[in-house]
Amino acid sequence: MNRLDALRREIIEDASNAWARELGYQPLYAAQPGARVAIIGQAPGLRAQSGGLVWDDPSGVTLRSWLGVSEEQFYDPDVFALLPMDFYYPGKAINGKSGDLPPRQDFAPRWHPRILAELPRIHLTLLVGSYAQAHYLAGRAKRTLTENVRAYAEYLPSTMALVHPSPLNFRWQAKNPWFAAEVVPALRAAVRTSVDEA
Repeated sequence: MNRLDALRREIIEDASNAWARELGYQPLYAAQPGARVAIIGQAPGLRAQSGGLVWDDPSGVTLRSWLGVSEEQFYDPDVFALLPMDFYYPGKAINGKSGDLPPRQDFAPRWHPRILAELPRIHLTLLVGSYAQAHYLAGRAKRTLTENVRAYAEYLPSTMALVHPSPLNFRWQAKNPWFAAEVVPALRAAVRTSVDEA
């Protein structure tokens, strides 16, 4: 058993994930030593958890379009490491709130560094959404997600901040046409460079 396999087993067996084991959930992430681009998302949705594949939804289709890659390339773990901020579907919000619960705050700080330490070829890290940006841009973040995304050139060549590609964010994209005009082409170029140079 290699180190990444051992880490996966450790995650599954960890006491803090006992509830997920009882529900039959497997941790949803992809990481292999050859990966060149890391995509840090938020947490799997119920559809992804049930199907066993992250970004297997309309958001994933949009994300792959932004990246300029095929589905086959996207799910090649020797190209992309897919690391949500939590590897398990967190459940639905309660008390009248809509949507899913946020990823657990202690999950990524505990597991991500150990996994990323086994991925020496990562050239580019994409921070998708506010949870990933709050964690990975600590001390460097702007006041808002929009400002993080617009300041993409400041974080390159190693990092880019992205809005979540959810269909629910169509208003944000309509209000910020510079994203499609400037950020998406820069994103595609950064992905090509990272894959080609690795």
